[in-house]
Amino acid sequence: MAPQGQVLVDSGPLLALFNAADHWHARVVAWLQAHPGLALVSTWPVLTEVCALLARRVHNQAALDFLLWVERGGVQVDAPGDGSLAQMRRIAQRFASLPLDLADASIAEAAERRGIRRIVSIDADFDVYRDARGKPLTNLLRA
Repeated sequence: MAPQGQVLVDSGPLLALFNAADHWHARVVAWLQAHPGLALVSTWPVLTEVCALLARRVHNQAALDFLLWVERGGVQVDAPGDGSLAQMRRIAQRFASLPLDLADASIAEAAERRGIRRIVSIDADFDVYRDARGKPLTNLLRA
């Protein structure tokens, strides 16, 4: 039985989904088709990163197509709380040895705040991250 519920999605799979030349494209498409019951959730820093990279690597239209897809419900955009930025900074400090950027920290913060333990990422760094209680996230794409 395919998993249901919410899953956080990082920028890598979203970039691959909207860039047919990306070597992760077919795998991401197949994974999404195999898991229609999962609701994708992401953060504003991830959306910003995806738009910038699609515009640079593919074309502005790819970034606009991505935004339209999000607008139509492809991804639920997380609304950060008042303490989210401070918590993102603390997460970045906790994993200072990794190349943790704001998008990654926002995913880790949203996971903690929302109680979502599952992510979809092509980034192996998420295999190392732990929440404040030391619990790892489960990366469904790399599992």
